[in-house]
Amino acid sequence: MRTLVLVLMVAIMVSCKNEDQNNPQDTNVLETNNYVAPTLEIYDFEGLKPFLETATDTIYVVNFWATWCAPCIKELPYFEALNAAYSEKNVEVVLVSLDFPKKYDSHLKPFIAKNELKSKVIALNDMDSAIWIPQIDSDWSGAIPATLIFNKDKRQFYEQTFTYEELEAEIKQFL
Repeated sequence: MRTLVLVLMVAIMVSCKNEDQNNPQDTNVLETNNYVAPTLEIYDFEGLKPFLETATDTIYVVNFWATWCAPCIKELPYFEALNAAYSEKNVEVVLVSLDFPKKYDSHLKPFIAKNELKSKVIALNDMDSAIWIPQIDSDWSGAIPATLIFNKDKRQFYEQTFTYEELEAEIKQFL
């Protein structure tokens, strides 16, 4: 099973490539943009666990993504729009980056700044995905984008991309 998950992760990484990742302008984003990106929080899976459960009425939308994943980048504005539209309705968006640690400074941080992400961004630095993927959802193949929506009473996992309308329809089931 572990081998299958690792093979799937490699296949996903090869097939899901962000065309903008080699854009030379990205290297200067932090210097030229007035947006001040928050400090990147980096956790292993044990550190991420508190972001995956709650005893409150807050609805959490946790999206697993990476800068090298074109479908992830395409849907990211929808999560940002949801965060803005529903922040007053007790909804919190958390973007969990699965970027490689050696790319945090060259790709992830400039991407956050360039796109002025307002949602909480966390980097998951835990290479033992065969252990943590099934703990997030037992049916998750490891493919991204993937999203977990939950509150204290309900939990739903989605291994798919979203449009804004689809994402909003799912959130409304939790309100």
